[in-house]
Amino acid sequence: MPDIRIFGIRHHGPGSARSLQAALDAFAPDCLLIEGPPDADALIPLAAHQGMTPPVALLVYRPDRPRDCAFFPFAGFSPEWVAIRLGLAAGAEICFMDLPHAIQLADGFGKPAEDESENGEGTGDESAPVAPVADTASASAPAEAVRRDPLGELAQAAGYPDGERWWDAFVESRSGEDGDVFAAIAEAMSALREAADPDPDEAFREEAREAHMRSAIRKAGKDGFARIAVVCGAWHVPALARHDARGQASADAATLKGLPKIKVAAAWAPWSYERLATASGYRAGVLSPEWYDTLWNHEGRVAARWLARAAALLRAEDLDASPASVIEAARLAEALAGFRGRSRPSLEDLDEAAQATLCFADAAPMALIRAKLVIGERLGATPPDSPGTPVEADFAAQCKRLRLKPAADAGELTLDLRKEGDLARSHFLNRLALIGIPWGQRREARGRGTFKEGWFLSWQPEWVVELVAASAEGGTVAEAAAGRVRARARETRRVSELSGLIGTLLDADLASAAGDVIAALNERAAVSADVFDLMDALPPLAELARYGSVRSSDTEPVLAIVRGLVPRIAAGLVAACQSLDDEAAAEARNRIVGVSSAVALLEEAELWQVWQEALRALADQEHVHGRVVGRAVRLLFDAAALDAEEAGRRLSLALSRATAPAAAGAWIEGFLEDSGTVLVHGQGLLAIVDDWLSGLDEALFVELLPLVRRTFATIPQGERRAIGEALRRPGGAAPEGIADGTVFDGERAAKVLPILRLLLGPEPVKGANGGETA
Repeated sequence: MPDIRIFGIRHHGPGSARSLQAALDAFAPDCLLIEGPPDADALIPLAAHQGMTPPVALLVYRPDRPRDCAFFPFAGFSPEWVAIRLGLAAGAEICFMDLPHAIQLADGFGKPAEDESENGEGTGDESAPVAPVADTASASAPAEAVRRDPLGELAQAAGYPDGERWWDAFVESRSGEDGDVFAAIAEAMSALREAADPDPDEAFREEAREAHMRSAIRKAGKDGFARIAVVCGAWHVPALARHDARGQASADAATLKGLPKIKVAAAWAPWSYERLATASGYRAGVLSPEWYDTLWNHEGRVAARWLARAAALLRAEDLDASPASVIEAARLAEALAGFRGRSRPSLEDLDEAAQATLCFADAAPMALIRAKLVIGERLGATPPDSPGTPVEADFAAQCKRLRLKPAADAGELTLDLRKEGDLARSHFLNRLALIGIPWGQRREARGRGTFKEGWFLSWQPEWVVELVAASAEGGTVAEAAAGRVRARARETRRVSELSGLIGTLLDADLASAAGDVIAALNERAAVSADVFDLMDALPPLAELARYGSVRSSDTEPVLAIVRGLVPRIAAGLVAACQSLDDEAAAEARNRIVGVSSAVALLEEAELWQVWQEALRALADQEHVHGRVVGRAVRLLFDAAALDAEEAGRRLSLALSRATAPAAAGAWIEGFLEDSGTVLVHGQGLLAIVDDWLSGLDEALFVELLPLVRRTFATIPQGERRAIGEALRRPGGAAPEGIADGTVFDGERAAKVLPILRLLLGPEPVKGANGGETA
């Protein structure tokens, strides 16, 4: 009979990896069965390649639908990775034993695969992270919570705030003999599984996975291996221990019979600690990958190593972090660990010590330390000749076709969108930006014409991880970009955000996704009661509808949206502008100006008529903020919908003594800001403003002076000079004729004559004979 030992581990736990390493060294197995995708068995030998540097991930995907995929990340401290490297070095047979993803990704198997792969982590490595436990496992914990987070339930029973801190205290920070840690794991998981009630949506998948793993154990025994080591997530240990129970083989065969199966492909891919972290959304992630890396590689001097790196990081940012401060921090961390009954400092102790002694309780440098030394920025690498992911292959092919080479050296690129090749480059760079790879940054193009587009290219090596992750969205860069945008459109509730997405899609030439986003925008706009949100959405859409033809894009659907938005905005404009404070009125004013510019840009008489009626209704309001009403009157005046006489009448009413000075000041601000031409050329408008200001008493004048100064500060300097000169004339207004430029100022003209004489020479004089001489 073969000797079969089951080792329950916590995914990505260095303490678990260290215990497993010691156990495997002592056991010396000739066969290793590891929880993972059997579809990738052929790729296991590459783990020993000198070009393979964790963190890395196995990717299993459907070639016909690359978006249906699963990622299996590994760090250097992941127990599965340690087992693989040990087995390869010892010449043992190594196989993955989980249910093949040729089954799990097939249509009709359990929960749809798409639901699990959209977040980027896929279905792999999905066992809840668990750990060696104390005797405090609570059989009364809620069944649903136990299955979702068994480690958290154990931590709660032991009095810890979360599972990771409990794990760190009991496993990662311990030293010395390992003891029978795997027996403790099996005992605790047995107790927790008795209290757990499987999720109905996951019950069949879980049952099938464990049935296949038990079948793999039995098969290894029949193949003649003498010492079989089984490495799995600790949650599965009690189920796998029943592999030789009476009748279990028949039950497992019945569970696996008739399951659908499709063709899949597998590849190794670089990964990062940022994506290995829980914060990335990875279900089996850890809070502190870089800290665990330090624990794994520097077990005996982890506190000094971590604090020294923290000090070096601060000094690199020109912050004070002396060796004496590091020594003080190390002593404080040791003292804190002693107070808490630990044999050596944990991450919590080091965090508090660094914050007190190196950062002087300043949150900013501590945030830097946590980002660099707790989560980390480490990137993995795979051998150049290893199979790549679909998006990586498409990226390389596109770069070759478009003659774009990813390189560290930066450079500028100017594209002529009239040329097919340059237009394709623009589409490609915009698509990469959508999947989180801003290889090109838009710049103002040199030269004339709207067909020019400027880019600044600068490649970052870590973006290869984004290419790998994008394989969860599609098999090409274009498909992945479209998938990302569709996901954002599903999550976005604001119409204005969706309008920005449409512009991005047109730039990237993703017509199919643009249709989905346009449909989502129409759906949101139809039920939106937020008029200001609709107003924010209109200007970029109008610009797309007007100028999108530069990229040969079909803008008719965008124009259809605009034609639907303008009436909705017009109908709700007056109600939306009620009861605004000063700040909200300023924002409303900007939105009204933006919509007016957008409607004018489209040059559609019907839309302008609808918007003009809305502005008239707003201009007639007595209880709307003066800044909004004043701008509505000004826009009507600029469009010749109001003549100077009517504008003057409204200005007189707004500045009359019956109007509160603050309200009058707000009205004049809305009417005048950004341009003084209405005062220079408007008949009688300047005199009305002058009379109003002159009639204020001293107290009100002092109160309103900052507002008036702020308003006139927005007027260009040349127009302010013209206003000042007009006020110096009799009557305090511009003289007749200034509007058509017929007024001649002889005094000012005379000042130019000396300069003209110098430039043109002296005037000719009559000679004695009647001729002209110089």
